[in-house]
Amino acid sequence: MGKKSRVKTQKSGSGATAVVSPKEMMYLISELLQKCSSAAPSAGKEWEEYIQIRGLVEKIRKKQKGMSVMFEGHREDYFSDLMSWAQENGAACDGFTVDNFGTEGYGLRATRDIKAEELFLWIPRKMLMTVEAAQNSVLGPLYSQDRILQAMGNVTLALHLLCERADPASFWQPYVRSLPQEYDTPLYYQQEDVQLLLGTQAVQDVLSQYKNTARQYAYFYKLIQTHPAASKLPLKDSFTFDDYRWAVSSVMTRQNQIPTEDGSRVTLALIPLWDMCNHTNGLITTGYNLEDDRCECVALQDYKENEQIYIFYGTRSNSEFVIHNGFFFQDNAHDRVKIKLGVSKSERLYAMKAEVLARAGIPASCVFALHCNEPPISAQLHAFLRVFCMTEEELKEYLLGERAINKVFILGNSDFPVSWENEIKLWTFLETRAALLLKTYKTTSEEDISMLEKPDLSLHARLAIQLRLAEKQILEKASEVRFDCRTDEIL
Repeated sequence: MGKKSRVKTQKSGSGATAVVSPKEMMYLISELLQKCSSAAPSAGKEWEEYIQIRGLVEKIRKKQKGMSVMFEGHREDYFSDLMSWAQENGAACDGFTVDNFGTEGYGLRATRDIKAEELFLWIPRKMLMTVEAAQNSVLGPLYSQDRILQAMGNVTLALHLLCERADPASFWQPYVRSLPQEYDTPLYYQQEDVQLLLGTQAVQDVLSQYKNTARQYAYFYKLIQTHPAASKLPLKDSFTFDDYRWAVSSVMTRQNQIPTEDGSRVTLALIPLWDMCNHTNGLITTGYNLEDDRCECVALQDYKENEQIYIFYGTRSNSEFVIHNGFFFQDNAHDRVKIKLGVSKSERLYAMKAEVLARAGIPASCVFALHCNEPPISAQLHAFLRVFCMTEEELKEYLLGERAINKVFILGNSDFPVSWENEIKLWTFLETRAALLLKTYKTTSEEDISMLEKPDLSLHARLAIQLRLAEKQILEKASEVRFDCRTDEIL
């Protein structure tokens, strides 16, 4: 099947593989594990903690320079092997080829006309990298004895992927060789790129992602070096932070849920070839056929020969896309920002408001979302805001009498306001809250737009600024909402 698997060890700048004493490395790993396992930092200290963790990681990476295993050549050199392997193992892939789409990266290009809803791709279970496959692999003995692996399917898949990458005879070698050698997730950002996200809603998730990845790496490094069940793992001689970062990013950008063989529950899987599809707005068109035991994908729309074939990844925000997929989707119909709201327990009407909210199935304190499209708030948030702004007399109408329960059911219906005064009050409150959130950002939208026009901006810096700008634009839109009580319309 085409080229044989060629694996090489990266070389350090001096041309020789780095040599580090096991004792020295274990000391650094233990220090990293301790730092990442300590109590969460106090508010405002998260960035300081990130700098400390990153400093330890960079020390480890420097010591490990030249120890990571990578494939020779470029990713595209192995696409023909991937297609051949897929065909040999029962996949349907005769309607497309893998191609380069510039800024969108690699994707699938139609080699014939494909009709909307046409089944154009299927991948049998035996080609999928699953948690079950990991349990039956060289990783199995360690999996059976480690509770973290048993509880975290994504981590199991990451280590499974590394073990298969290290095995030249692995069944999945054609797939593994076709994966990117680096990713654009925040785990790969320079410190100054992450700093661009300070003040955004996304930054906490970015810092947590880095801390969690560093903690997992340190934990499994020690486990692989010391646990008897790990003695036969191919990672024992070489397991670098860069290796783990690559595996985590591979899984994070590609993992999907599929049913287990008996259909009793779901499990995580990597789906070769299908995961080459890029995202666009639409509907989920991928499912699992238990009868034929394969992942199937139908066309989202009509595709002409030579057009790129897209799929819909789901209703993810741009924050989720940037953090977990490594890209920003400009026309995201599902973009949103979080807004935390709650009724103060010290408020005189707290008990009444909490009771009305409870009857509506809404917590008295909750994280809601402001959306990029119209209307900017969900029915649940609309209901919460109505209760939040109710007077005592209005609350009684939703608590007492035969009609109270019916009134609760329509709390989130925009066609049935509590009162014009209540509606004006809630939109004014939302406008003020959004304006306050905008003040937490370190730059204005105009400044972000100006920065994005710079031609020398790095890709990761661009992603960070695009995300920062998108958050602000949603908040700006919410802060400019006006409600006309004469026409019952949002202006």
